Amino acid sequence: MSEFKTNKISPRSGTTQTIGDSGDSVSTSGGSTITNAGSITTAGITGGTINNTTGDIFLRGEVDWKPGDIKTASFTPSPNEGYFLNTTSGQITITLPASPSVGDVIGIKDYANTFDTNQCNLNPNGNKIQGSTSNFVINVEGSSIILIYVDSTRGWVITDASKAADISQFATFITASGGTVTTVGDYKFHRFTGPGTFTVCSVGNPVGSTTVDTIVVAGGGGGSWNAGGGGAGGLRDITSIPVTTTGYPISVGGGGSGGTNPSRTGASGSNSVAALSTTYTSAGGGGGGNFGVDGGSGGGSGACCSADPGGAGNTPPVSPPQGNPGGFYNISGYTGQGSTGGGGATTAGGQKNNSDGRPGTAGGAGKDVSSNYPGQPNSSVYAGGGGGGAFSFPPGSPGNNGGTGGAGGGGNGGGPPAAGFAGTTNTGGGGGGGTSGSGGGGANGGSGIVIIRYKFQ
Repeated sequence: MSEFKTNKISPRSGTTQTIGDSGDSVSTSGGSTITNAGSITTAGITGGTINNTTGDIFLRGEVDWKPGDIKTASFTPSPNEGYFLNTTSGQITITLPASPSVGDVIGIKDYANTFDTNQCNLNPNGNKIQGSTSNFVINVEGSSIILIYVDSTRGWVITDASKAADISQFATFITASGGTVTTVGDYKFHRFTGPGTFTVCSVGNPVGSTTVDTIVVAGGGGGSWNAGGGGAGGLRDITSIPVTTTGYPISVGGGGSGGTNPSRTGASGSNSVAALSTTYTSAGGGGGGNFGVDGGSGGGSGACCSADPGGAGNTPPVSPPQGNPGGFYNISGYTGQGSTGGGGATTAGGQKNNSDGRPGTAGGAGKDVSSNYPGQPNSSVYAGGGGGGAFSFPPGSPGNNGGTGGAGGGGNGGGPPAAGFAGTTNTGGGGGGGTSGSGGGGANGGSGIVIIRYKFQ
């Protein structure tokens, strides 16, 4: 091997000095020192020590911090770079590189000291963090960490001065069985349309999930033979219920039957119950009638009576309310008017006044739960009141339409000479009232439903 000794190498012209050709390797003997007073840009130097006085040197295993690029949204980092994360407005997920090389490093710093409020999530992206394939969560205020990729066994390893346990922990989640299970995003949904058991097989930790949410919808009330629409089943929407590893019984209420001559009044729906760590009961909807029946939502009234407010909703009372009253029949004396709709989860049944003529009024509106319970196969709106029936005497009289059922499975009221329309199965919708004066019968209410959701990843 040839040896060349000199105290200084300077470029013949210009300011750039190139040592070797493309593809060549430049190495120093062990213990040698390279001192930089300008800028060394190659990452291929091996052996010895580099002393940097005024220039920039970025080699594998070192972090090039990016203070001019403050991250406020989720992203995938580049190897050997460090990022300041501002989680003031929400959590940030870092999806680590899918094909890292041994020795790659990534730096993370809590820019605004808000990791305790809105955490930083590390997604290993098919690899591992600290030997686990689970996401890693950083939720300690002011955290600053360095991760280095070691190998496929341990994956990304934290080399910060703090212990990994001081920074956060891996997320673990609830696992459970029972009912019909669907998955949307990070949540599982257990849907019960009849009796069953929600069995919690394991409980996670606070970083993952330890609680469930549920909506409990009771059966809707039946419509009256010649008057009001059935009230919707009570609807309760409960969040953050702690669970343990056990089985929880679930029961789902059926819809009440429609009224027939001579009983006329529709039957109330049955209760639905989710007996979780606390028992949550939704009351069946009240039947429609000459005087509406109280219930989760009250039954509508009318067609033969004056100044009747309809059945009361939220009976028995719970907070927040599970339903609303049936329609108010505000008529001065018996004038052969149509009937009122049953109450729904979000609004009361439609009011009936002297000037309204013979059509029935609409049922109260149900509740749209699609924001928290997306992708349900039968409906995203539950517990609509049944529409009030029209008045028709003699049969076929003009202008006699049944009231529209409330959104959420409420059945339409009957028009001459038809009976009312049934509430939709597994929505808790009230049955439509029959055609008053021409014998059209009241319709059955729809059965209820119970849905339980939890985060599983």
